[in-house]
Amino acid sequence: MAAMARLGALIEVVAQPLYTWLFGIATYGLYIVLWSAVNMAEKIVDLSLTQALQRIVPVESEEAAHGAVKFALLVTTLPAIAIAALVALFAPQIAGFVSAAPEDAARLPEMIALFAWALPLWTFVEVATSAARARRAFGPEIRLRIFWEQCARLAFAVGFFLAGWTSTGLLLAHLLSLALVAILAARLLARYYDMRLMLRAPVPAALRANVLVSGIALSPSAIARRTLNDLPPIILNLMLPGAQGATAAGLFGIARKVASVPLIVRQAFLYVLAPLSSAQAALDRARIAPLYAFSSRLSAALVLPLGGLLILLASDILSLFGPGADAALAALVILTLGRMGEAIIGPATPIVEMTGHRLLPFFNSLAGIAVWAFLAGIFAPDRGAEGMAIAVSIGAVVIAVAAVVELKVSDGLQPFDLPFLRGLLIGGAGLTVLAMLGLALGPLGAPVRAVALLLAFVPLCWVTLRLGLDHDDRAALGAFARRTRLV
Repeated sequence: MAAMARLGALIEVVAQPLYTWLFGIATYGLYIVLWSAVNMAEKIVDLSLTQALQRIVPVESEEAAHGAVKFALLVTTLPAIAIAALVALFAPQIAGFVSAAPEDAARLPEMIALFAWALPLWTFVEVATSAARARRAFGPEIRLRIFWEQCARLAFAVGFFLAGWTSTGLLLAHLLSLALVAILAARLLARYYDMRLMLRAPVPAALRANVLVSGIALSPSAIARRTLNDLPPIILNLMLPGAQGATAAGLFGIARKVASVPLIVRQAFLYVLAPLSSAQAALDRARIAPLYAFSSRLSAALVLPLGGLLILLASDILSLFGPGADAALAALVILTLGRMGEAIIGPATPIVEMTGHRLLPFFNSLAGIAVWAFLAGIFAPDRGAEGMAIAVSIGAVVIAVAAVVELKVSDGLQPFDLPFLRGLLIGGAGLTVLAMLGLALGPLGAPVRAVALLLAFVPLCWVTLRLGLDHDDRAALGAFARRTRLV
């Protein structure tokens, strides 16, 4: 259920072209920069306690679990409120460093002061929903983020545009959707925890230390992933003046968003494997192996045709974002290839974070950031967004490969066996079929080619799953497999 529900992330991808048409690429780019800054700040403020709860809640007593969640909420949300207040206070000074189009520049201090309050809202949502996820409550939390967050943001954005709020409308829409989700996240928290017990639960020094040490040890890994995702548009915005900087950030944001589609498969497993791995490791670490191998095989069978479809349709997709978006083509292709690599390598990272030595995620992060910084210094000055995409993609893959090696060394776990090779080969065959179909239909024109590829994709995925997975793997897909006659 969680894996299929995660496809709702596509709602956000589909909404992005509408945002660029309504508000323009420059205003969209400014929104990307501010939201990227909030995301990076949240990853620092939350101290990775969102991940620490996945480790602690499943193995602690009820009283200790409630105390850990209370402590995590307090130690993250209160600093986030203080930071938001400081940013709002110094918004005019901060605005001097941010590039914006002339029509946005006049209201930039107001926009920064307003959007600063997304930080405490997002921090609370992240910690509260991670607490629910630690109870293995995957479905309700996913539905909350898919439907309420994404759909509400889209509705608010359209409403503000129709009301004539062309500069601040997109930021207000995001802020209001976060406020709505924060309210719903509080209700979700009350569903899986006793709020009275949480209020009175003690938080002894040993529990506080356990929560903080577990989280802080994982922070470098989380910050590194967020850095590789969110820092590039900020850097592009700072490098280039005025509308040029805002537009460059918008183009990279478009490429990043579209290229994230292959990660839907990987993120589904990242999402559920963390708490499951933590619980299994407490009993028998060897029982993690089937989960790890299954997720890698499924990713191999699906990601190659999915990523290939995105690359084949890259020009068509960018045309949906309006004039000028085609400049993001090279960055989109490069980022998609990197995301495909991450997904195929498998979900080793959350397993290491939940079950491995606490220093391993730190070393992985250092390796990924070092590679990214080195390559960005070489390629970004001359090749802009394209060069930054090369650096980001290789840095992210380095982090994923390091986790695979560590699991092999520490626990003898590795998913790259004959069944994995089968899924990889079948996925590659699916990609080849799509490429040949696209080549054959090229003379008929881009619209016909695009529609044909989209229509062929779903049945082709059914074939790759049917041939790339054995019966037990297909049966593990549950009701989805039965409804689609995979078993």
